[in-house]
Amino acid sequence: MAASRSRILIVDDDPDIRNVLKLLLQDSYFVAEAADGPSAIQYMIENPDTDLIVLDVMMPGMSGIEACAEIRKSSNAPVLFLTAKSAEQDRVSAYQSGGDDFLSKPFSQAELQAKISSLLRRFHEYRGKQESVLTIDNLELDFANHSVRSNGKPVVLTDTEYNILEYLVKNRGSIVTAAQLYEAVWGEKFLSGSGNTVMVHVLNVRRKIEENPSSPKILRTVWGRGYQID
Repeated sequence: MAASRSRILIVDDDPDIRNVLKLLLQDSYFVAEAADGPSAIQYMIENPDTDLIVLDVMMPGMSGIEACAEIRKSSNAPVLFLTAKSAEQDRVSAYQSGGDDFLSKPFSQAELQAKISSLLRRFHEYRGKQESVLTIDNLELDFANHSVRSNGKPVVLTDTEYNILEYLVKNRGSIVTAAQLYEAVWGEKFLSGSGNTVMVHVLNVRRKIEENPSSPKILRTVWGRGYQID
């Protein structure tokens, strides 16, 4: 039934691209459109049950990266960035703004569908868990509600950031390699360049949960081996 479909927001200033994406996705998902960043932000405020955002990076006025940063203030729905750019710095900026994954144009329908399916699966799967609250130092994870608090104050994490933290917590005491973390959280094969993706996201998590990110007490990097929460 259409009512049970995941809800996807497509954000692109090019109407032709929006139309193509809608045609590719509308048989499987409920699809809404926005032509610019401000419209996307307003849509997300009015439709907080949106499950995923497909967001173009290069748009006039407000860029997709700027829009994502604003959307993150009220929503942790996964964001899939679309862009013709493929430089490493563009990826870093996209992830730092709260994006979850990245797809460079041109892309195939199969690649688009695979990325969306993976992001939605993780988004709903982690929300379906009903587990206890775990406290580590000053950090509190509520698995049932997919929420994190530090020193009693809410910590706003993206879906991917939360999944990284939860995976490391559930492997507490063990060193988790970048490959293990990437394949567990992203659900894709670890390739060259994936390590940088993991590193940027881990740094984002550390910045949000540590009192002093440059001297972390909770999420440590074990140089040459991976990441660990004691």
